[in-house]
Amino acid sequence: MQRFDVGGKLAVVTGGAKGIGAATAKLFSESGAKVVVLDIAEGCDVTDEDQVKKAFAGIGDIDILVNNAGRAVRKSAVEVQKADWDAVLDLNLTATFLCSRLAHPHMKRRGGGAIVNLASIMGFSGGIYPNASYQASKGGVVNLTRALALEWAADNIRVNAVAPTYVRTDLTAPIFSNPELLKTVMGHTPLGRLPEPEDIAAAILFLCSDAARCITGVTLPVDSGYLAR
Repeated sequence: MQRFDVGGKLAVVTGGAKGIGAATAKLFSESGAKVVVLDIAEGCDVTDEDQVKKAFAGIGDIDILVNNAGRAVRKSAVEVQKADWDAVLDLNLTATFLCSRLAHPHMKRRGGGAIVNLASIMGFSGGIYPNASYQASKGGVVNLTRALALEWAADNIRVNAVAPTYVRTDLTAPIFSNPELLKTVMGHTPLGRLPEPEDIAAAILFLCSDAARCITGVTLPVDSGYLAR
């Protein structure tokens, strides 16, 4: 048995047009899966339940779901307006729930499946910079992952998450382009190197493969040692 093989599986990756999502879609495709990307840039807003329903109906029975789509509003808590808060929670947490719930019957018909959510080190810590809406949403993803894992274990649907540290994507461009901010980040990075999108994709592939068949309800940090402090 090829324990890390996902050949023949149908995988859906939200927010898969760029960054971690694109790296994940590419790795899954290279590993033999049929990959469908749902991204607002390609006509599917995953915060819209009807759009997701329509997309899933056209895809067929889903084996793997990667809830990757996300956003951040980096402002102090007193500056965050309700519209900003709602936008972050709607995409990072509510859409993760909606996509998972809508994928559930497809996976159940297949006799099981795997869901991996994108959490963050900010789901376990107060972070380095003010980012209350993002931190709250990712903390929610961590516990949503546990809740769904327990509820759907009887259906042989495993639900896990990954918790990246700072990864070079469009989302983190303001940090990577500022030498002083990046210096602060590296001061919280014991390994002295930050993961690339491909490193996060590799962790996601592991959690979706048979190599992780007895792993559910776990959030796996890919954080270069950030949370060990």
